[in-house]
Amino acid sequence: MSRRNAKGRGINGIVLLDKDTGLSSNAALQKVKRLFFAKKAGHTGALDPLASGILPICLGQATKVAGFLLNDNKRYFVRGQLGQTTNTLDCEGEITATKNFEQLSKTQVMEAALSFQGNIEQVPPMYSALKKDGQPLYKLARQGIEIERKARSVTLHKLDFLGYENGVISLEVSCSKGTYIRSLIADIGDKLGCGAHVIELRRTGFAHIDITQAIKFADLEALAGDDFERLDANIFKSEDLLPNVHNVAIDQQQGIDIRYGRKIKVENQADNLVKMFDENAVFLGIGQIENGYLQPKRLFV
Repeated sequence: MSRRNAKGRGINGIVLLDKDTGLSSNAALQKVKRLFFAKKAGHTGALDPLASGILPICLGQATKVAGFLLNDNKRYFVRGQLGQTTNTLDCEGEITATKNFEQLSKTQVMEAALSFQGNIEQVPPMYSALKKDGQPLYKLARQGIEIERKARSVTLHKLDFLGYENGVISLEVSCSKGTYIRSLIADIGDKLGCGAHVIELRRTGFAHIDITQAIKFADLEALAGDDFERLDANIFKSEDLLPNVHNVAIDQQQGIDIRYGRKIKVENQADNLVKMFDENAVFLGIGQIENGYLQPKRLFV
């Protein structure tokens, strides 16, 4: 069977793509899937087309851990333009209001930005993938429909003020899952009384991953070959990208039970989400310990 007619390769693991601006997360996913000739692929933590930076692409069985990757903290570099509000909260939208910002000092802008560090309540933007009755909010927004969104608790673990010049504020943000950087910039603009929107956004970190570990699609293309050897060297093991999930080793009989979906008794283990490894140190998947029993949640075998 030729490569063209085959259904794809059964490869497993995660590619840390450094997504370019102007490309949707799904478009980036499809390009990587085709390049690696993978049977199955999915992404975690979608990035707006405007945004660049780390986009983990899960191949094969690694798609089973996508949801767990989403729970990790993220880091961003962002630049926001004061004085203009847009309907999308970024520079791709239509300007809805313009106000003066020239009277603001660098100190005022810095103090307003840093006031958001810590635990805050944030209203998700209409232009987001959140759903209302099964319909993504961005699709409703494109129809001119706006619905009430409840504020959600998020945490800005660290907010570094990098500078302010000619109405443009630059920040580095380390935040919890579910944080919208576009909403943060808009809220800073509201606090300053002039409005603001994002003009540049780059995801520079994901859990323990740094942007230096990610690779551009053009660089992946340059490694493509018939044997896939150089391409596959850029695939990370799923278990290596979940450093905050505790490891649990199980014996041969327990491994059999887990593979059949049965829960097993474990000693001296706190209730927690865990990575399961068999007697040969083979990664079996994700499990959940509750009341002294380990129950499989996502199996790789």
